[in-house]
Amino acid sequence: MRVQYLFSSRRTRRIAKIRKQRQKYPDISHKIVTVSDIILEVLDARFIKETRNIELETEIKKQKKKLIYVLNKSDLVKTKKVPKNFTSYVFISCELRKGIKELRDLIKMEAKKVEKKVNKIIKGDKIKDSEDNKIVVGIIGYPNTGKSSLINLLVGKNVAGTAAEAGFTKNIQKLRLTNDIVLLDSPGVIPEKEYSGVNREKIAVHAIAGGRSYSQVKDPDQVIANIIIEYPDVLEKYYNIDAKGNSEFLVNELGKQKGYLKKGGEVDDDKVSRLILKEWQEGKIKI
Repeated sequence: MRVQYLFSSRRTRRIAKIRKQRQKYPDISHKIVTVSDIILEVLDARFIKETRNIELETEIKKQKKKLIYVLNKSDLVKTKKVPKNFTSYVFISCELRKGIKELRDLIKMEAKKVEKKVNKIIKGDKIKDSEDNKIVVGIIGYPNTGKSSLINLLVGKNVAGTAAEAGFTKNIQKLRLTNDIVLLDSPGVIPEKEYSGVNREKIAVHAIAGGRSYSQVKDPDQVIANIIIEYPDVLEKYYNIDAKGNSEFLVNELGKQKGYLKKGGEVDDDKVSRLILKEWQEGKIKI
């Protein structure tokens, strides 16, 4: 089978072969970490804790790679807060094209540090225009955090496919940021231990953060109930319905307003819940 992607890390001097659509997404993400010199973890600024991949962060720390937290959708939060242990981070908004220059400059600065370290190891022995001579920047993150949109803004053109629905990117994409830096975009991945579980609370958290698409969630009404608990009055204000924290009442009233009814005049709870979740994941409802 023909190798679809070929790249290497300047630090390890190793060539990694990743075959298209032949490996599980978590496996690919781990390989991205291994072959990259710098890692960008794209997080949702609204749900920083929920969209962190601690499993991959642990691997990055173990391999002593540089990790930069990229907090996207910052235009949807009123107060910008980060965990105390975040030493390198940038708030951005792909929607408003804010923070991109700051991030690009930070990547270039960290790339120079990597280059200096490598030059000491190989004593300045460079191979001109070689793939081994490029800094590799891997991009990881949950589905729907905006990785592909970020890449398009970083490189200045639409090279990565985007969609509001989680899991749009299916394969690894290798793109040039500068003559010396390449970007690797990987499919959005929820930690395997969490994704394979049947814990409804975990599933609801993923859906709220956009990691599970509104069209794929089995119990959207449960997700809406969780949103109302975690973010009181947000949905009520957006839809102008005084539900007093009762998700069933909110869904029922909105269903009547929208005309989302089944035969017999009963409100289609599933359809209404998915509508709310869709608008939530698309960022129309600010918190």
